[in-house]
Amino acid sequence: MIATELDNWRRAGRIASQCREWARTAIQPGVRLRDVLEGIEERIRAAGAIPAFPAQTSRNHIAAHYCSSPEDETVYEEGDCVKVDLGVCVEGAIADTACTVDLSSDGRWGDLIKASSDALATAISMVEPGRPTAEIGAAVERVIQSAGFEPVRNLTGHGLDRWTVHTAPQIPSCPDHGRDVLPKNKVVAIEPFACTGRGHTVERGRAEVFMMVRPPRKAKGLDKGVLRAIESWRGLPIARRYFEEFDRDAVEDAFGKLARQASLLRFPPLVEQEGVMVAQTEHSIFVGEDAVEVLTAAV
Repeated sequence: MIATELDNWRRAGRIASQCREWARTAIQPGVRLRDVLEGIEERIRAAGAIPAFPAQTSRNHIAAHYCSSPEDETVYEEGDCVKVDLGVCVEGAIADTACTVDLSSDGRWGDLIKASSDALATAISMVEPGRPTAEIGAAVERVIQSAGFEPVRNLTGHGLDRWTVHTAPQIPSCPDHGRDVLPKNKVVAIEPFACTGRGHTVERGRAEVFMMVRPPRKAKGLDKGVLRAIESWRGLPIARRYFEEFDRDAVEDAFGKLARQASLLRFPPLVEQEGVMVAQTEHSIFVGEDAVEVLTAAV
């Protein structure tokens, strides 16, 4: 990776960190989820970047991918265990980060959040080129289990490439049988999820996150303006709230037709199947040949 490219990754990381810390303080009982997510995205754009994916905030047993619709009036409530997950793209370079906020008055989710955070810190301490990802997963599991919780085993960290949020290698939160190793001069996102149950998520609910994965086989009948707007994101994940200037029926028609062609993927919320609480902590890390750099560390 050349120096100018790494500078873009660093800038994306700084913006992501600043937005994450703003969200950490903005999340309060009575605040609309949509206001926090739109606030994150406004700050990303004001910094001269774009969202690498729609900002998401998943509460309690919802582990990931809860993204507010344009009409979402849901508010945070006292007692919530709140995840916020966001990404920033600068000239294709992507930073991905997340944290969990305890909205209980008695701090009841503090230990769960700490288990996720401690597992991430342990994982980062092991990062080096050539390290088997299975070793990191085993260490994450040990840390979370030693705190009395379980990792969410079917959610993993991942590589980050230009204009691509999820690439190899996968970085598990438990021992696995994969043979992936951490490559040098690569950016990866590590994101341990800790939970109060057995740790398995399933898709449930209406998708608000979408991703164009291939050009449409046929564009006949698709609103040309909507299609151009979708394609302008260059394959990055998008949300319905990105298209409020378009006629809603035209947007829904385009999403539906593209999904039926398998040109557009849908990502519904991921919920812990037992309905238990889930915490998440995530950083993006540059795996340099001679040094490791946490790009999304608090600044």
